[in-house]
Amino acid sequence: MSDASGLWQLALDPAGAAGLYWAINRYYRNTDKSHAFERETTVDAEPITRPDHKVSEVEGTRKMRIAGDNVRAYRSG
Repeated sequence: MSDASGLWQLALDPAGAAGLYWAINRYYRNTDKSHAFERETTVDAEPITRPDHKVSEVEGTRKMRIAGDNVRAYRSG
């Protein structure tokens, strides 16, 4: 192998790596296909029409811990 071909390979390796990084980044980020959500999307807000319904109530809890917690053995199970 001549010295000239070795120098070309040394020059192309970083350039190829930078090009591959740029291509992958552009593919995943879609920087050339941006979408302006605030301008291009319309959201129609409507008033709430249904009332809230009470499901259950908890009064006078005295327990300091929840049954089945893993405070003491957090790595088990």
